[in-house]
Amino acid sequence: MITTGVLGQPWRASVAPWGAIEPWPGATVAAGRLDWFVAADDRWHIPADEATVRQVRVEGTAVVETRVRVPRGDVVQTVYSVADHGGMTVVEVFNESTLPVAVAFSHRDVLTERPIVDVPIEGIDLPAGAFALPLGHQASFRIAIPHQPAAAAALPSGVPTAKQVARGWLAITDRASRMVLPDGALGASAAEQVTAERCEVALGNIANAADDPVAYAVGLGELVRMGEAPDPWLPELVDAVEALGSAPGWEADAALMAADRVLAAADEGRARRDLARIVAGRRASARPTTPPAGVLAIAWLEQRLAHGEALLPDGFPDDWLGRPIEVYGVPTRTGSSVSYAVRWHGARPAVLWEQSGPPVELVAPAAAPGWRTLEQKGEALWPEPARAQ
Repeated sequence: MITTGVLGQPWRASVAPWGAIEPWPGATVAAGRLDWFVAADDRWHIPADEATVRQVRVEGTAVVETRVRVPRGDVVQTVYSVADHGGMTVVEVFNESTLPVAVAFSHRDVLTERPIVDVPIEGIDLPAGAFALPLGHQASFRIAIPHQPAAAAALPSGVPTAKQVARGWLAITDRASRMVLPDGALGASAAEQVTAERCEVALGNIANAADDPVAYAVGLGELVRMGEAPDPWLPELVDAVEALGSAPGWEADAALMAADRVLAAADEGRARRDLARIVAGRRASARPTTPPAGVLAIAWLEQRLAHGEALLPDGFPDDWLGRPIEVYGVPTRTGSSVSYAVRWHGARPAVLWEQSGPPVELVAPAAAPGWRTLEQKGEALWPEPARAQ
């Protein structure tokens, strides 16, 4: 499931794969799950049971789009949360089909743009209190779940749009790093997964340090890179590092690197020296050939783009050849990062780079053997990649 909510406010909910919204326990206003149903020209469509349901995050963010196929098109539901008016989770429904439909919801503890009219709902058994709204061709409406008790049942005007909220999420997640990659298994979809994992961590889906010290350390590293103050998290991080010291594998290596970045942000010099001794006593492990699940996918993809001083340490994936690449703020060493862009002069990649923090000597052993630079920024024409010959 996908988490929705507002940073700085406690209310959270999960969005089911078919678009139902399940408030988390302890929510200030939690009338139970809000489910939805679509009456089309042929029958009632129950998204929870429909094989035609497709769900995506908008650009990887915590804005969730769910589509249900009906005759002559889709009905599209978009769920997102805003901080306005004490916080609310907005449900927007747009009818892309060429025929009118009706959309029903499982309870009335929502804010609506127009008053709910009591009309019989026929052809489907729905919970008591369910209501339906008509929706014409190419029309839309919005309702919202308030995160606090509402003084009125009307949806306030001026509520941000889904597009605005998605842009806001990207502004937050891009503080850590940003990448614009070609389509493909290692490209745009992987970059959107990075955004998705950061949104989940920002909304509180961070692993327990005792149960999963690897995911905890990596997740905390992402929180701090997005601007979270590290100090309140340090006691648990210390426990996680102790558990990771004897843990083998690339995953633990990545977690210890993330822990070092957190300690650096907290100006914990002594703890960093202790961590350096732990790392020095370990044997580094090779990165997996395929991306792992969860928050570790961020470390995996970033290391595919820059690892230590090496840019593109595995070279260019086949489906990136001849296509532009942009990378911003990927770590090289603790306290340093690199941004670079690749443009193509025929079959040869032209690379423009800029380092932030103390510069490291950049190399590209797989993509451009023999190339190296200590320059803070510059450009170079690399040789033609082997697969392009």
